Amino acid sequence: MAAESAQTLERGLRLLRLLADGKGGRTPTELSSELSLSRPVIYRLLTTLTSEGFARRDAEGRVHLGFGVLVLAQAVQPLLRAAALPALRRLAEQVGATAHLTVAEGDDGLAVAVVEPSWTHLHVAYREGARHPLAKGAAGRAILALREGRTDYLVTEGQLQEGARGIAAPVTGLPWLEASVGVVTFGPLDEAAGPRVVEAAAELAAALG
Repeated sequence: MAAESAQTLERGLRLLRLLADGKGGRTPTELSSELSLSRPVIYRLLTTLTSEGFARRDAEGRVHLGFGVLVLAQAVQPLLRAAALPALRRLAEQVGATAHLTVAEGDDGLAVAVVEPSWTHLHVAYREGARHPLAKGAAGRAILALREGRTDYLVTEGQLQEGARGIAAPVTGLPWLEASVGVVTFGPLDEAAGPRVVEAAAELAAALG
């Protein structure tokens, strides 16, 4: 790839990451300032991104992510699930509890991968695609904790389902992903469950990094 083309691609990706930070739309002037790029460069990037559906302008001229990114997001979930399954399978078997990968989607946590242990007589049935507020349950609270710079595991009880205990740890080191790995059960959990959840989250981060 020519150096000029590579530079244009890198600038376009930086612009998309900025628009994806959840802080709302920006004017081209604000984008120019935050990215340290001239306004003509910003306008050229926006012309291409808008034509491809990855950026859009509102009535006030502010720039937002375009709905074209939804197609990419939908393609990412199966990839995340495939990458997570080995670590989740080991975690579920070690802890004897249902293991899951949860990602942040707006104000909700979305379960994109779930693995149930094979050897237990009773375990929690947790559906892939299930949603819950980030402020409720260990999975969502671990993601919120990561936003505050905390990376240890969290324990909750009865927040999503009466009698259910959850442990979750954030997936760290991936700026493009807000996610947590966790387990949920109705029974007591061994003291080693927390560290094993942290290990599984680190294993997934390494696989995706």
